[in-house]
Amino acid sequence: MRSASATQIFAQRCAPLLAWALYCAGSLSFAQPTGPGYVEAAPAAAAPAAQVTPAADVPSGEPAIGQRGQQPAIRFDVVAGDLDHRIDRLLEQMTLAEKIGQLVQVYPNNEALSEEVADRVRAGGIGSVFYPGNRAVVEEAQRIAVEESRLGIPLLVARDVVHGMRTIFPIPLGQAATWDAELVERAAVASAEEARAERIDWTFAPMVDVCRDARWGRIAETFGEDPLLAGELAAAMVRGFQQEEDGRVGGVLACAKHFVGYGFSEGGRDYNRVSVSHADLHNVMLPPFRQAVDAGCRTLMTTFSEVNGVPGTAHRELLRGVLKRDWRFQGFVVSDWGSVTEMVAHGFAADEAQAGRLALMAGVDMDMCSPAFAKHLEQAVREGRVPMERIDDAVRRVLRSKVDVAGRPPRPALTAPRHSSLDLARRVAARSAVLLKNDGALPLDAASLKRVAVIGPMADAPQQQLGCWSLDGKPEDSVTPLADLRNRLDGLAEVLYSRGCENTFSGDGSLIAEAERVAAKADVALLFVGEGATLSGEARCRATLDLPGVQPELVDRVVATGVPTVLVVMAGRPLAMGEQIERAHATLYAWHPGTMAGPALGDLLFGEECPSGKLPVTFPRSVGHTPIYYNHPNTGRPRPDDYRPLFGSGRADLPEQFQYKSHYLDEAPTPLFPFGFGLSYTTFEYSAVEPSNAEFTVGDTLTVTATVTNTGGVPGAEVVQLYARDHVAGAVRPVRELKGRRRVTLEPGESRRVEFKLDCRILGYFDSTGARVCEPGEFSIGIGGDSTVDLAATVRLLAKKTQLAPNLPAVNPTAVSPALVSPAAPTRH
Repeated sequence: MRSASATQIFAQRCAPLLAWALYCAGSLSFAQPTGPGYVEAAPAAAAPAAQVTPAADVPSGEPAIGQRGQQPAIRFDVVAGDLDHRIDRLLEQMTLAEKIGQLVQVYPNNEALSEEVADRVRAGGIGSVFYPGNRAVVEEAQRIAVEESRLGIPLLVARDVVHGMRTIFPIPLGQAATWDAELVERAAVASAEEARAERIDWTFAPMVDVCRDARWGRIAETFGEDPLLAGELAAAMVRGFQQEEDGRVGGVLACAKHFVGYGFSEGGRDYNRVSVSHADLHNVMLPPFRQAVDAGCRTLMTTFSEVNGVPGTAHRELLRGVLKRDWRFQGFVVSDWGSVTEMVAHGFAADEAQAGRLALMAGVDMDMCSPAFAKHLEQAVREGRVPMERIDDAVRRVLRSKVDVAGRPPRPALTAPRHSSLDLARRVAARSAVLLKNDGALPLDAASLKRVAVIGPMADAPQQQLGCWSLDGKPEDSVTPLADLRNRLDGLAEVLYSRGCENTFSGDGSLIAEAERVAAKADVALLFVGEGATLSGEARCRATLDLPGVQPELVDRVVATGVPTVLVVMAGRPLAMGEQIERAHATLYAWHPGTMAGPALGDLLFGEECPSGKLPVTFPRSVGHTPIYYNHPNTGRPRPDDYRPLFGSGRADLPEQFQYKSHYLDEAPTPLFPFGFGLSYTTFEYSAVEPSNAEFTVGDTLTVTATVTNTGGVPGAEVVQLYARDHVAGAVRPVRELKGRRRVTLEPGESRRVEFKLDCRILGYFDSTGARVCEPGEFSIGIGGDSTVDLAATVRLLAKKTQLAPNLPAVNPTAVSPALVSPAAPTRH
């Protein structure tokens, strides 16, 4: 063991703490310039001797050197004091190998813990393991870490609990269709409880990437295209997963992913490049992550993709700059699976050793399932290529999260989903479904039916209805639509069943004739079509958005029987199926509803629940529309509202007023269904949209109200939406933006006044310099049931251009979220 003077030891141990203090105070920044031309700096000449502490040479089984000589190690579970003190005591006695071990995550074998992994855990060489589907494996790994490793530091056990553990809730895109943050939070609480029963500490959710391209398979995991809605639901999911109380995590650690821009992957292809403007980066992509961080999210995951030429896993500007410096994020950053060493394939790193250095120095604190940190960081520190203070910073962040979840009593193991979780899953699934069309076919009246035809590849597909990333959902727990309808109509009507085709992408139409015969015998045909879980999720991108396989023919031939036909679409993305929807009598878009799909859809079909879902994404007419989104900027040559395409018009050319405008020749440029759209079994009318003042200034709060009336014959819930437009600004602004939303439930004839609060922070934006600004000028405001609402009210901000504080949230959820229902008594009409 090398010897060192007391002065050297003191200086070496204090330097990382001083660097950490300066970093937290903002005096030291790790946000170094980066870009396609970035070259890794050569190490300082004398760095190795100055940056490796004597403790780094202590073998893992030998006591560490304390400040006053050799002392027994103080183990994780007995370190006393406040959080920072506990972490300081652990750090000062950890070897370099043990420190790096905390930054390494591995995936153990599902059958049994291998000797190789067990030995690495015992030596302190692993900080986190995946739950591989077998609780006994992680229990054994955790036992070794706590009982047999030198410091007894527990592992973080991780799993992709994306939309449920044993009880599978609707996919996140479906949950977003509820527009109900409270419901999303409750679903996350239930998922966290089931995860903890399997000894899981950490989930890789929520995914808060904003996505505008339905070709991308992972749109299923997102909350849609709007940054406000995505951010509010991400914050709700974080709260539900973590269940924070007195600074401790009662549930599981949340992980907001993928930081940042992954949802803009070029061509809608997974892992592809992201080339994005500064305006979109700061106004669209970053705000949902900021809301997740403000909600207390303990961890973030990097994106696979490059962002403007730099892989997200090495993006110092975003990780060190925006996240850790500007937002003061105190949690830790984990790479995505293998994304550190994948930088070699990107051409950004020469080998895995350089990739590991680039990732760590950019701000990645834990390496998920690549060898870069485990194999190469120790040598990089000894050579002075990685400073010890950066290692210590990463270890501190990981240890802080471990303290957050340590010492909690385990949850009893589950043998089946709890009834309360299943009831909640049924409710979320019912609220997530969006009624896109209804010519009077719904709701069904069971008393008037003698035979009901249940047709389609999704009618009885227990695994496929769960959707992507339902790793621990069991098909035997699923209640399919066919099973529910047979139970629901037992003794009332005969249920006739035909699969129609083998699966949702089958090209074999041999079963369609049988489906025709079944439909022809029935009073109504319920046609369950769409995409199975196989067709959505990671690396499940599509070049077209048509209803796949022979399903279009199946729909055509069932509808041709003349029997009233109801389409129930289960899919992980918006499908361009306008022709099928036009032919059917009603269409209910159910996404992938999860375990309780059958009962939830049955409740809606028979009117026991009134549809209230709203689209969290714009539906394209064809794949050529993508990317399509409601909050697009205007052009210098926008299309006229009465534009009609040339194809099919019988004209020789476009009329002069349509020429040289932004449109398509062969298809209307308008959506098939707009963002925020969703029908009900009742109707709602909006009136008296009024701002409290025609003019306001910086610091003022503007109140905007509207009266909503249930003009139909049944009780129903409406998602009231407020949109605004900034007409003239220093940067081109969207034609409209969602600024608030509120769910209200009304009896027939009941009216209620709904109130929104707006201020300068909400109406501001990031300009081309990266500053958040609020500019004077005119804003149009509208309140209604979807994004096509008329922006009829006008207000004016009277002020000079104001730069907003950089550390304020990009969107203030306190100001935006609560569209307050007036305490005044409702009226009836």
